[in-house]
Amino acid sequence: MTEYKKDMQEAFQKGAAAEFADLDTEILPEDDIDRSLNAVGAIAYKAILDGEMVGGAIVVIDEKTQHNHLDFLYVKYGTQSRGVGQLIWKEIEKLNPATKVWETVTPYFEKRNIHFYVNCCGFHIVEFFNPQHKDPNTPEDMVGGDYFFRFEKKMR
Repeated sequence: MTEYKKDMQEAFQKGAAAEFADLDTEILPEDDIDRSLNAVGAIAYKAILDGEMVGGAIVVIDEKTQHNHLDFLYVKYGTQSRGVGQLIWKEIEKLNPATKVWETVTPYFEKRNIHFYVNCCGFHIVEFFNPQHKDPNTPEDMVGGDYFFRFEKKMR
């Protein structure tokens, strides 16, 4: 699990560093990953391609409502823009066919993520968190501050 967390942290760090040249903050602390991994209903996926781990995801499945949450999806740094993220997402959908709605959030500055979720995976932006409309689940010290999009994908 150490390599998994390290790769996830690197992918998130490099993505943020591309937007913030003077970034000296850790974007994804290990505690955030652990909190997700330890949530009720959490499932961690590793993406293996040609024998190499190329990414992964953590989802939280609500067995009663099937309103499920994608906490993290990452593609290992250096393997982006090759369709790996789409392969991961399609496989998650296949592995969770009872899902009625998927939900996730991403910071406003993550243009690649916004493109990915909306244009490649079929999510819709359903809420914009900002200082006048705060997300109660976002920690105060989160990079990206108070500006996040919430996405949903209705499956049925």
